[in-house]
Amino acid sequence: MSIKISSQFDAGAIDVVSVTSAGDIDVNIRKDSHADIIQWFYFRVQGARSTPLTINFLNAGQAAYPDGWKDYQAVASYDRDTWFRVPTSFDGDVMTIEHEPEYDSVYYAYFEPYSWERHLSLLDSAQLSALTQLVDLGSTIDGRDLNMLIVGDEDAPKKVWVIARQHPGETMAEWFVEGMLEALLDPADPFASQCLKEAVFYVVPNMNPDGSVRGNLRTNAAGANLNREWNTPSMERSPEVFLVKQKMLETGCDLFLDIHGDEGLPYVFVAGSDSLENFTPAQKAEQDKFIEDFKIASPDFQSEFGYPDAPFTPEVLTMGSPHITHAFDCLALTLEMPFKDNANDPDPVNGWSGARSMKLGAAILQPVLRTLRG
Repeated sequence: MSIKISSQFDAGAIDVVSVTSAGDIDVNIRKDSHADIIQWFYFRVQGARSTPLTINFLNAGQAAYPDGWKDYQAVASYDRDTWFRVPTSFDGDVMTIEHEPEYDSVYYAYFEPYSWERHLSLLDSAQLSALTQLVDLGSTIDGRDLNMLIVGDEDAPKKVWVIARQHPGETMAEWFVEGMLEALLDPADPFASQCLKEAVFYVVPNMNPDGSVRGNLRTNAAGANLNREWNTPSMERSPEVFLVKQKMLETGCDLFLDIHGDEGLPYVFVAGSDSLENFTPAQKAEQDKFIEDFKIASPDFQSEFGYPDAPFTPEVLTMGSPHITHAFDCLALTLEMPFKDNANDPDPVNGWSGARSMKLGAAILQPVLRTLRG
């Protein structure tokens, strides 16, 4: 049986250059469907059981974030449920995976995928709770549903918004939301029950359905980076942001969490709204308190490493978290998780993973509760 490579499935993305029966494979990372962004890959290899594979990503040095390949290990799976890291190297131009599959079919990906089917199952299972409403906000450019979950009583005094996967390839963000929802809907979870006495949660598990299915890292079907669309979204270019922002203006917002993944930094951290010209000492104190509370709730979270301070530019108001702080005068944070591993507590087999993202999602209820109570 000859070696075959395919990617015609949900979130699949790769361009095959050449394949030999000896297991030497050259590929290119495919661009986002409507943007010159190279980073996400996800493909299947068949017919290579017990064959030592050398998979060369020829254009890795041209990636959007080439520093993301430093100390990076790709993920692989035989059943798409259990994912593990495989030996990966980068010489500054070419990234290479070296792996000998144990079975006839193996998948390789940039990070543990979160499928569209799992997304629908997450929504469907959540709506079975008496605490939850499933709301359709509208349709994407490709005609997919943009869904939101409302957890709790809409008459609650505080409104918490949580969105994930503005950048679709950052799949750890939806794993995080799954873990958060699992905890929030658990009647035995004391942080959840207390949070729901204080607030209603508006949760958008996947802000970018089209980009997710198309196998994009950063953009939607129109080539828009949704996290640069918040100031002037439109139904033509960024309906996902337009529809969510429209709903937020109806409900109000007291706490906003935008869940992401970072290609370069091997840490969990948040970025706040410090660069806003009108960011007040009171807002800074609230932000710092959330950070300290989160560090207590989860040892995976830290504040030593993160993005450097940057001056205000007009672009700042196009980004989700600072835009929401400016518009609603509330705490808004962008949470970043690694594509690599958590350097403070590494896992050589799995690296940072979907399961660990879920645990972090559950842990965030503790600092959320502390924030709600002031």
